[in-house]
Amino acid sequence: MAPRIAIIGSGSWATALAKLLLNNTSKINWFIRKQEDIDLFKEHHNNPKYLSSVEFDISKITFFTSVSECIKNSDFIILAIPSAFLNTSFADLKEKDLVGKIIFSAIKGIVPEHNLIVGEYLNTVYNVPFQNIGVITGPCHAEEVAMEKLSYLTIASQNTENATTLSNLLNCRYLKSSVSDDIYGTEYSAVLKNVIAVAGGICHGLGYGDNFLAVLVSNAIQEIKRFVDEVHPIDRDIKASAYLGDLLVTAYSQFSRNRMFGTMLGKGYGVKRAQLEMNMIAEGYYAVKCVYEINKKYNVHMPITNAVYNIIYKNKDAGKEITELSNLLS
Repeated sequence: MAPRIAIIGSGSWATALAKLLLNNTSKINWFIRKQEDIDLFKEHHNNPKYLSSVEFDISKITFFTSVSECIKNSDFIILAIPSAFLNTSFADLKEKDLVGKIIFSAIKGIVPEHNLIVGEYLNTVYNVPFQNIGVITGPCHAEEVAMEKLSYLTIASQNTENATTLSNLLNCRYLKSSVSDDIYGTEYSAVLKNVIAVAGGICHGLGYGDNFLAVLVSNAIQEIKRFVDEVHPIDRDIKASAYLGDLLVTAYSQFSRNRMFGTMLGKGYGVKRAQLEMNMIAEGYYAVKCVYEINKKYNVHMPITNAVYNIIYKNKDAGKEITELSNLLS
Protein backbone atom coordinates (compact mmCIF):
# COMPACT_ATOMS: atom_id res chain seq x y z
CA MET A 1 0.00 0.00 0.00
CA ALA A 2 1.33 3.44 -0.92
CA PRO A 3 2.21 5.59 2.09
CA ARG A 4 0.04 8.57 2.95
CA ILE A 5 2.14 11.67 2.27
CA ALA A 6 1.90 15.01 4.08
CA ILE A 7 3.51 18.32 3.22
CA ILE A 8 3.93 20.82 6.06
CA GLY A 9 4.30 24.31 4.65
CA SER A 10 2.90 26.48 1.88
CA GLY A 11 5.90 28.24 0.33
CA SER A 12 7.51 27.79 -3.07
CA TRP A 13 9.48 24.67 -2.14
CA ALA A 14 6.45 23.02 -0.55
CA THR A 15 4.48 23.81 -3.70
CA ALA A 16 7.17 22.37 -5.96
CA LEU A 17 7.33 19.17 -3.89
CA ALA A 18 3.55 18.83 -4.07
CA LYS A 19 3.73 19.15 -7.85
CA LEU A 20 6.37 16.40 -7.99
CA LEU A 21 4.53 14.03 -5.66
CA LEU A 22 1.26 14.32 -7.53
CA ASN A 23 2.96 12.93 -10.61
CA ASN A 24 3.22 9.58 -8.82
CA THR A 25 0.57 9.45 -6.11
CA SER A 26 -3.18 9.87 -6.19
CA LYS A 27 -3.53 11.85 -2.96
CA ILE A 28 -1.54 14.09 -0.62
CA ASN A 29 -2.26 15.82 2.66
CA TRP A 30 -1.17 19.44 2.82
CA PHE A 31 -0.90 21.71 5.86
CA ILE A 32 -1.43 25.38 5.02
CA ARG A 33 -1.75 27.64 8.04
CA LYS A 34 -4.37 30.13 6.85
CA GLN A 35 -7.87 29.00 5.89
CA GLU A 36 -8.22 31.96 3.51
CA ASP A 37 -5.20 30.72 1.54
CA ILE A 38 -6.78 27.27 1.31
CA ASP A 39 -10.05 28.81 0.12
CA LEU A 40 -8.24 30.72 -2.63
CA PHE A 41 -6.28 27.57 -3.53
CA LYS A 42 -9.51 25.61 -3.95
CA GLU A 43 -11.14 28.39 -5.96
CA HIS A 44 -8.27 28.99 -8.40
CA HIS A 45 -6.53 25.57 -8.31
CA ASN A 46 -3.14 27.09 -7.52
CA ASN A 47 -1.17 28.38 -4.59
CA PRO A 48 -2.22 32.04 -4.33
CA LYS A 49 1.15 33.21 -2.99
CA TYR A 50 3.87 31.00 -4.49
CA LEU A 51 4.46 29.42 -7.92
CA SER A 52 0.96 30.46 -8.90
CA SER A 53 1.55 29.26 -12.49
CA VAL A 54 1.39 25.65 -11.26
CA GLU A 55 -2.13 24.26 -11.52
CA PHE A 56 -3.32 21.44 -9.23
CA ASP A 57 -6.10 18.88 -9.33
CA ILE A 58 -7.76 19.88 -6.06
CA SER A 59 -9.49 16.50 -5.78
CA LYS A 60 -6.07 14.98 -5.06
CA ILE A 61 -5.35 17.27 -2.09
CA THR A 62 -6.72 17.14 1.44
CA PHE A 63 -5.98 20.46 3.12
CA PHE A 64 -5.40 20.94 6.86
CA THR A 65 -4.98 24.03 9.02
CA SER A 66 -3.83 21.85 11.94
CA VAL A 67 -0.33 20.38 11.87
CA SER A 68 -1.28 17.64 14.33
CA GLU A 69 -4.30 16.53 12.29
CA CYS A 70 -2.29 16.53 9.08
CA ILE A 71 0.42 14.38 10.67
CA LYS A 72 -2.13 12.09 12.34
CA ASN A 73 -3.55 11.19 8.92
CA SER A 74 -0.17 10.61 7.24
CA ASP A 75 2.71 8.11 7.19
CA PHE A 76 5.47 10.12 5.46
CA ILE A 77 5.83 13.75 6.59
CA ILE A 78 7.74 16.30 4.50
CA LEU A 79 8.71 19.46 6.38
CA ALA A 80 8.96 22.49 4.10
CA ILE A 81 8.56 25.52 6.33
CA PRO A 82 11.22 28.05 7.38
CA SER A 83 13.33 26.71 10.23
CA ALA A 84 12.48 29.79 12.31
CA PHE A 85 8.81 28.72 12.34
CA LEU A 86 9.25 24.99 12.97
CA ASN A 87 9.33 25.10 16.77
CA THR A 88 6.19 27.26 16.89
CA SER A 89 4.38 25.13 14.31
CA PHE A 90 5.13 22.01 16.36
CA ALA A 91 4.20 23.64 19.68
CA ASP A 92 1.04 21.55 20.18
CA LEU A 93 2.61 18.26 19.14
CA LYS A 94 3.43 15.56 21.67
CA GLU A 95 6.08 12.88 21.38
CA LYS A 96 3.37 10.27 20.85
CA ASP A 97 2.06 12.14 17.80
CA LEU A 98 5.25 11.33 15.87
CA VAL A 99 5.59 7.67 16.89
CA GLY A 100 6.00 5.57 13.76
CA LYS A 101 6.04 8.57 11.43
CA ILE A 102 8.72 8.86 8.74
CA ILE A 103 9.84 12.49 8.60
CA PHE A 104 11.92 14.09 5.84
CA SER A 105 13.19 17.64 6.17
CA ALA A 106 13.29 19.87 3.12
CA ILE A 107 13.95 22.90 5.33
CA LYS A 108 17.70 23.49 4.87
CA GLY A 109 17.98 25.44 8.09
CA ILE A 110 18.68 25.24 11.81
CA VAL A 111 15.96 25.51 14.48
CA PRO A 112 17.11 28.70 16.22
CA GLU A 113 15.46 28.11 19.61
CA HIS A 114 17.44 24.87 20.03
CA ASN A 115 20.42 25.56 17.74
CA LEU A 116 19.93 22.13 16.15
CA ILE A 117 19.60 20.94 12.59
CA VAL A 118 16.11 19.58 11.96
CA GLY A 119 17.06 15.91 12.28
CA GLU A 120 18.69 16.48 15.67
CA TYR A 121 15.73 18.62 16.75
CA LEU A 122 13.26 15.83 15.95
CA ASN A 123 15.40 13.27 17.73
CA THR A 124 16.17 15.41 20.80
CA VAL A 125 12.80 17.08 21.37
CA TYR A 126 10.39 14.40 20.10
CA ASN A 127 12.52 11.26 20.42
CA VAL A 128 12.05 10.38 16.74
CA PRO A 129 14.59 7.63 15.90
CA PHE A 130 17.22 8.64 13.37
CA GLN A 131 16.10 5.64 11.29
CA ASN A 132 12.79 7.51 10.79
CA ILE A 133 14.42 10.82 9.82
CA GLY A 134 15.60 11.93 6.40
CA VAL A 135 16.73 14.93 4.39
CA ILE A 136 15.70 16.23 0.96
CA THR A 137 18.43 18.34 -0.60
CA GLY A 138 19.36 19.76 -4.00
CA PRO A 139 20.74 21.14 -6.19
CA CYS A 140 17.22 22.20 -7.03
CA HIS A 141 15.23 25.45 -7.17
CA ALA A 142 11.47 25.41 -6.82
CA GLU A 143 11.05 27.83 -9.71
CA GLU A 144 12.75 25.46 -12.16
CA VAL A 145 10.66 22.52 -10.93
CA ALA A 146 7.60 24.66 -11.66
CA MET A 147 8.88 25.18 -15.21
CA GLU A 148 9.65 21.44 -15.50
CA LYS A 149 13.34 22.04 -16.17
CA LEU A 150 15.47 18.96 -15.57
CA SER A 151 16.42 18.95 -11.88
CA TYR A 152 18.11 16.64 -9.37
CA LEU A 153 17.55 15.85 -5.70
CA THR A 154 19.36 13.78 -3.09
CA ILE A 155 17.22 11.88 -0.59
CA ALA A 156 19.24 11.03 2.52
CA SER A 157 18.31 8.62 5.30
CA GLN A 158 20.03 6.00 7.41
CA ASN A 159 17.08 3.79 6.41
CA THR A 160 17.68 3.33 2.69
CA GLU A 161 14.26 1.72 2.24
CA ASN A 162 12.54 4.93 3.38
CA ALA A 163 14.82 7.05 1.19
CA THR A 164 14.16 4.83 -1.84
CA THR A 165 10.40 4.97 -1.27
CA LEU A 166 10.41 8.77 -1.27
CA SER A 167 12.86 8.89 -4.17
CA ASN A 168 10.51 6.81 -6.29
CA LEU A 169 7.59 9.09 -5.38
CA LEU A 170 9.51 12.18 -6.51
CA ASN A 171 11.11 10.87 -9.71
CA CYS A 172 9.46 11.94 -12.93
CA ARG A 173 10.26 13.08 -16.46
CA TYR A 174 11.99 16.26 -15.26
CA LEU A 175 13.25 15.19 -11.80
CA LYS A 176 15.91 12.61 -11.01
CA SER A 177 16.83 11.71 -7.46
CA SER A 178 19.53 9.65 -5.80
CA VAL A 179 19.78 8.09 -2.34
CA SER A 180 22.37 8.77 0.37
CA ASP A 181 22.84 7.68 3.99
CA ASP A 182 24.65 10.91 5.01
CA ILE A 183 21.92 12.71 6.95
CA TYR A 184 24.38 14.91 8.88
CA GLY A 185 26.58 15.93 5.97
CA THR A 186 23.74 16.68 3.56
CA GLU A 187 21.76 18.65 6.12
CA TYR A 188 24.68 20.72 7.41
CA SER A 189 25.85 21.35 3.84
CA ALA A 190 22.36 22.55 2.91
CA VAL A 191 22.50 24.96 5.84
CA LEU A 192 26.00 26.22 5.09
CA LYS A 193 25.42 26.77 1.38
CA ASN A 194 22.78 29.35 2.35
CA VAL A 195 25.38 31.20 4.41
CA ILE A 196 27.80 31.12 1.48
CA ALA A 197 25.08 32.38 -0.87
CA VAL A 198 24.55 35.37 1.43
CA ALA A 199 28.30 36.00 1.25
CA GLY A 200 28.22 35.75 -2.54
CA GLY A 201 25.33 38.20 -2.68
CA ILE A 202 27.15 40.66 -0.42
CA CYS A 203 30.17 40.52 -2.75
CA HIS A 204 27.93 41.03 -5.79
CA GLY A 205 26.25 44.00 -4.12
CA LEU A 206 29.64 45.49 -3.37
CA GLY A 207 30.62 45.24 -7.04
CA TYR A 208 32.89 42.19 -6.99
CA GLY A 209 32.80 40.19 -10.21
CA ASP A 210 32.66 36.58 -11.34
CA ASN A 211 36.37 36.05 -10.82
CA PHE A 212 36.15 36.75 -7.11
CA LEU A 213 32.92 34.77 -6.72
CA ALA A 214 34.65 31.72 -8.20
CA VAL A 215 37.40 32.02 -5.60
CA LEU A 216 34.85 32.55 -2.85
CA VAL A 217 32.89 29.43 -3.82
CA SER A 218 35.97 27.24 -4.24
CA ASN A 219 37.09 28.27 -0.74
CA ALA A 220 33.55 27.78 0.53
CA ILE A 221 33.35 24.11 -0.41
CA GLN A 222 36.59 23.57 1.51
CA GLU A 223 35.06 25.39 4.49
CA ILE A 224 31.96 23.20 4.31
CA LYS A 225 34.08 20.07 4.10
CA ARG A 226 36.14 21.07 7.15
CA PHE A 227 32.98 21.64 9.16
CA VAL A 228 30.95 18.54 8.19
CA ASP A 229 34.02 16.30 8.52
CA GLU A 230 34.53 17.59 12.04
CA VAL A 231 30.87 17.32 13.06
CA HIS A 232 30.26 13.91 11.48
CA PRO A 233 33.48 12.29 10.21
CA ILE A 234 32.50 9.68 7.61
CA ASP A 235 33.73 8.95 4.10
CA ARG A 236 31.85 11.35 1.78
CA ASP A 237 32.58 12.90 -1.60
CA ILE A 238 32.21 16.64 -1.07
CA LYS A 239 32.21 17.09 -4.88
CA ALA A 240 28.89 15.24 -5.18
CA SER A 241 25.81 17.19 -6.24
CA ALA A 242 24.27 17.12 -2.73
CA TYR A 243 27.23 19.18 -1.49
CA LEU A 244 29.07 21.06 -4.26
CA GLY A 245 26.11 21.11 -6.65
CA ASP A 246 23.74 22.54 -4.06
CA LEU A 247 26.33 25.16 -3.13
CA LEU A 248 26.80 26.23 -6.75
CA VAL A 249 23.14 26.63 -7.60
CA THR A 250 22.46 28.62 -4.43
CA ALA A 251 25.51 30.86 -4.78
CA TYR A 252 25.01 31.66 -8.46
CA SER A 253 21.31 31.42 -9.29
CA GLN A 254 18.96 34.33 -9.94
CA PHE A 255 16.34 32.41 -7.93
CA SER A 256 18.45 32.24 -4.75
CA ARG A 257 16.73 34.20 -2.01
CA ASN A 258 19.89 34.03 0.14
CA ARG A 259 22.00 35.56 -2.62
CA MET A 260 19.31 38.23 -3.10
CA PHE A 261 19.36 39.01 0.63
CA GLY A 262 23.15 39.28 0.57
CA THR A 263 23.10 41.51 -2.52
CA MET A 264 20.84 43.95 -0.72
CA LEU A 265 23.22 44.00 2.27
CA GLY A 266 26.15 44.63 -0.06
CA LYS A 267 24.31 47.53 -1.65
CA GLY A 268 23.87 49.16 1.75
CA TYR A 269 20.46 47.97 2.90
CA GLY A 270 20.12 47.37 6.61
CA VAL A 271 19.27 43.83 7.69
CA LYS A 272 15.69 44.64 8.70
CA ARG A 273 15.00 46.64 5.57
CA ALA A 274 16.37 43.86 3.37
CA GLN A 275 14.13 41.34 5.14
CA LEU A 276 11.08 43.55 4.68
CA GLU A 277 11.80 43.97 0.96
CA MET A 278 11.78 40.19 0.43
CA ASN A 279 8.64 38.09 0.18
CA MET A 280 10.43 34.93 1.32
CA ILE A 281 12.65 33.90 4.22
CA ALA A 282 16.41 33.85 3.65
CA GLU A 283 17.48 30.87 5.75
CA GLY A 284 21.08 32.09 5.77
CA TYR A 285 20.12 34.92 8.11
CA TYR A 286 19.23 32.48 10.89
CA ALA A 287 21.74 29.81 9.90
CA VAL A 288 24.88 31.90 10.17
CA LYS A 289 24.24 32.75 13.82
CA CYS A 290 23.48 29.13 14.67
CA VAL A 291 26.55 27.79 12.86
CA TYR A 292 28.71 30.46 14.48
CA GLU A 293 27.51 29.31 17.91
CA ILE A 294 27.84 25.60 17.09
CA ASN A 295 31.38 26.16 15.83
CA LYS A 296 32.46 27.42 19.25
CA LYS A 297 32.47 23.72 20.19
CA TYR A 298 34.43 22.55 17.14
CA ASN A 299 36.65 25.58 16.42
CA VAL A 300 36.77 24.90 12.68
CA HIS A 301 38.46 27.54 10.49
CA MET A 302 35.43 29.23 8.85
CA PRO A 303 36.41 32.70 7.60
CA ILE A 304 33.45 33.09 5.21
CA THR A 305 30.90 32.17 7.84
CA ASN A 306 32.58 34.49 10.33
CA ALA A 307 32.53 37.40 7.86
CA VAL A 308 28.79 36.98 7.19
CA TYR A 309 28.12 36.73 10.93
CA ASN A 310 30.09 39.92 11.58
CA ILE A 311 28.18 41.83 8.89
CA ILE A 312 24.71 40.67 9.96
CA TYR A 313 24.98 40.38 13.73
CA LYS A 314 27.89 42.66 14.67
CA ASN A 315 26.95 45.41 12.22
CA LYS A 316 30.44 45.42 10.73
CA ASP A 317 30.97 47.38 7.52
CA ALA A 318 30.41 44.96 4.62
CA GLY A 319 33.11 46.49 2.42
CA LYS A 320 35.80 46.30 5.08
CA GLU A 321 34.75 42.81 6.15
CA ILE A 322 34.93 41.40 2.61
CA THR A 323 38.27 43.13 2.03
CA GLU A 324 39.64 41.39 5.12
CA LEU A 325 38.10 38.10 3.97
CA SER A 326 39.68 38.44 0.51
CA ASN A 327 43.13 38.42 2.15
CA LEU A 328 42.35 35.01 3.70
CA LEU A 329 41.23 33.32 0.46
CA SER A 330 43.44 31.65 -2.11
